[in-house]
Amino acid sequence: MSLRPIPSGAASRAHDSLREGKRPIDLIHLARQTHGDRDLEIELLGLFRRQAAQIMDRLSADLPGNNIPWRADLAHTLKGSARAIGATRVAIKAEIYEVQARDGKPDLNPALTALRSAVDEACGAIGDLLRAE
Repeated sequence: MSLRPIPSGAASRAHDSLREGKRPIDLIHLARQTHGDRDLEIELLGLFRRQAAQIMDRLSADLPGNNIPWRADLAHTLKGSARAIGATRVAIKAEIYEVQARDGKPDLNPALTALRSAVDEACGAIGDLLRAE
């Protein structure tokens, strides 16, 4: 699998994000992190996408103890992974969720919704980048 040019529909979304100053994935940051190793970039993007989906499934689960420490720990893990690949918006939203969970905020749903939106956007961008021709 290799990084492909972003398809035209996605290019429009990417252009809108660039205009607003918030790209879902900072490819320059990613290239710096991987020293330009394209295979490693692809591997990291795929790992992030899988991990983010698993974490969001766990955070979205209707389990007792909405504010128990494991929720904050999962958000912390996602924040670190997002920072590593340049998914800044995900990292910011994960940190907000993490802080609120650690502080025992009674309703984490707004923070979870914002985090889910950022993750969906980043994973969509990753899918566009990794999509085969």
